[in-house]
Amino acid sequence: MKKLLIGLFIVLSYIFIVGFFFTNRMMYIKKKTDEEIIKRETTLGFYNQNDYDALEKKFFTIRSSFGYSIKGTLVAPYETNRYIIICHGVTVNRLNSVKYMNLFLEKGWNVVIYDHRRHGESGGKTTSYGHYEKFDLQAVVHWLKKEVGDSIILGIHGESMGAVTTLLYAGMVEDGADFYIADCPFSELEAQLSYRLKVEFKLPSVLVMPIAKPFVQLRDRYSIKGVSPLKAVSNIRNPVLFIHSKDDDYIPAEMSKQLFQQKKGPKKLFIAEKGSHAMSYAENRKEYSNVIDEFFADIL
Repeated sequence: MKKLLIGLFIVLSYIFIVGFFFTNRMMYIKKKTDEEIIKRETTLGFYNQNDYDALEKKFFTIRSSFGYSIKGTLVAPYETNRYIIICHGVTVNRLNSVKYMNLFLEKGWNVVIYDHRRHGESGGKTTSYGHYEKFDLQAVVHWLKKEVGDSIILGIHGESMGAVTTLLYAGMVEDGADFYIADCPFSELEAQLSYRLKVEFKLPSVLVMPIAKPFVQLRDRYSIKGVSPLKAVSNIRNPVLFIHSKDDDYIPAEMSKQLFQQKKGPKKLFIAEKGSHAMSYAENRKEYSNVIDEFFADIL
């Protein structure tokens, strides 16, 4: 009986330690500071404080359907009905979106950048890798159309978690943009977590995922299995440009290839020759810009 109780204690301890450790890492992933982001983006030649300060900007605050504030910036120097919303990746904020903002401004588009929940100046207690974030993106889309009118050509560009958020939003019934650009998304959250467990902890997913999934469901009220761009793309009618670096070792490029294959209708795939995760633009600037121009020429 004593051995049985000890064994039960060990099993329960393992479940709680694993469950809380991994879900804490997910829900409260460490974020980069503004200073870290600005330093990196300045070093890469993407961010110039004087240029950014000189832009005429409209700062906005909107209410998430979950009760917190979403903070963002509208930069609209052109008398045009063409708008792009930029969705940043995990651990960063809208300062990381400035490079994409500048890219689209150069192409004559007005741009919205904003902070995802629990990032930058936006509220929200946890990061959910696209699940709750897609509803916040929906709120930004609604705000923009109310602000400038419904008769706009709207695109959404997302990087990493922002790309996942973009695809999950696009797969909703609303599908409120005219096209989407998904840069280095994962295909399914469960597959991505299993991959990171193998790479970072040398652990087979069978030792963790059966525990992590119910803990996430209990603690953050969503299903890991339900965060699936692979399922969402089947519902996306409008054009999608998928972008990924060939040598991305954080989210494998195969995931974008899977998404591309699953997507029906207008689509394009660009696999960049150089760059680690979320560095396709940084390492392939001319090619990145050109493939967007080609995509626009095909769909607009």
